Amino acid sequence: MNKLSQDVHFRQALITYAQKYGVTAAAIRYKTNRQYVYRWLRRYDGSLSSLMYRSRRPHHHPNQHTEAELKLIFDMWRRNAHCGLVVFWVKLVQRGYARHISSLYRVLKRHSLVRTKLRNPKYVPKPYEKMKYPGQRIQIDVKFVPVSCVANGRKFYQYTAIDEYSRFRYLEAFDEHSQYNSTIFMLHVLERFNFKVECVQTDNGFEFTNRLNPLKSGLSMFEKLLAAKNIKYKVIRPFTPRHNGKVERSHRKDNEYFYASHRFYSLDDLRQQLAVHNRKYNNFPMRPLGWKSPKETLEIFFHTHTSVNSTDSVTHV
Repeated sequence: MNKLSQDVHFRQALITYAQKYGVTAAAIRYKTNRQYVYRWLRRYDGSLSSLMYRSRRPHHHPNQHTEAELKLIFDMWRRNAHCGLVVFWVKLVQRGYARHISSLYRVLKRHSLVRTKLRNPKYVPKPYEKMKYPGQRIQIDVKFVPVSCVANGRKFYQYTAIDEYSRFRYLEAFDEHSQYNSTIFMLHVLERFNFKVECVQTDNGFEFTNRLNPLKSGLSMFEKLLAAKNIKYKVIRPFTPRHNGKVERSHRKDNEYFYASHRFYSLDDLRQQLAVHNRKYNNFPMRPLGWKSPKETLEIFFHTHTSVNSTDSVTHV
């Protein structure tokens, strides 16, 4: 039995005793005063609900909202139900409302005026084009090697090339990111990828293209190499790294499984450890590939598509 039920039954017993033996005897028997007994006798109408406490909330307050203020709030709310509390209060103040924002909040809460949130337009990405064979398009990007991994505080850069069809990668480290090193890296990529590369996709970095460089114009050294090799070059939209998602995803895995647990003492040391890490990556099964490794995916493709002009095995990187 809760506290409210106990109080109600106590008052009922008190009234029953007072009606039978008198108010004074009931006050002595139940250890209370006569005024308490008289008050509940006047209120008692034969039901238990009449013995419950009533609300002590005042019916009026000298500082309560006026009818004109309430009308202003309700009229404004019908046209601004989607606004937040602060914005709604500012709009009211501009129309003569002089109450504090906390007073407005209590009025809205009392009348159950809940903000109607408009649904934000959902971003619907375009379906990404799936590659049908190795070399149809490769993504290239540069990753800054974390300074905490380098013993002498030097800056190193990881160049990454990944085939979109097979996720087969080639990594190489340099001590600067420039158009010259990008060109050297691209030559090494063409040597290591034993299939024809049709398209290369990068971001708009100055180490790849002069497209957004205000100080240079014309084709960069990297672009001239691709043109000489008859390779199509594609740049992604500026400030949209998700368009280069596969190489960006691989860089995140490099942080988790390589740079978080390795330390380098020179550029040669970084290159040696990076080669081991890349070899593990190319031989590790992946869910997007049906739990096959990038190397296995290439071997299966070359084995089933004998018309493709490629070697029978993939070079270990």
